Amino acid sequence: MTESMRMDIEAIMRLLPHRYPFLLVDRVLDCEPGKFVHALKNVTVNEPFFPGHFPHRPVMPGVMIIEALAQASGILAFTTAGVVPDQDTRFYFVAIDNARFRRPVEPGDQLHLKVTLTRALKGIWKFSGVAEVDGQVAASADLMVAPETKAPAKERG
Repeated sequence: MTESMRMDIEAIMRLLPHRYPFLLVDRVLDCEPGKFVHALKNVTVNEPFFPGHFPHRPVMPGVMIIEALAQASGILAFTTAGVVPDQDTRFYFVAIDNARFRRPVEPGDQLHLKVTLTRALKGIWKFSGVAEVDGQVAASADLMVAPETKAPAKERG
């Protein structure tokens, strides 16, 4: 049986290459490798996108919500694979399907990122993600990530 885990921001930063202002996961509330992750993004008025989206009614852009789900998926992928990323090991967001946006996300909201691993085959990881605020679905999507592949250097001759 796999034990679930929690992560603070320092543990998250060991797994994700993102940094401010693009790190969109503040805490992992629960994670069971190979199954699911439940992470948290605290949405503050100081987010760099709010002044332009929109000046009179700040709303978190949908693409940023999807990116937060993708980052949570990366955490689940790394914990499931049992690897700590380095300069040669990364997962990249490669596809999104069935994205739906149900309610706006505004400053002061806590965005709960709930991601489930649905399939891992030949290095491609598929996830189902839901972003919720106060128990209401704000957005959902099916996500796919893949490891970075580096082409071998050609021999010089």
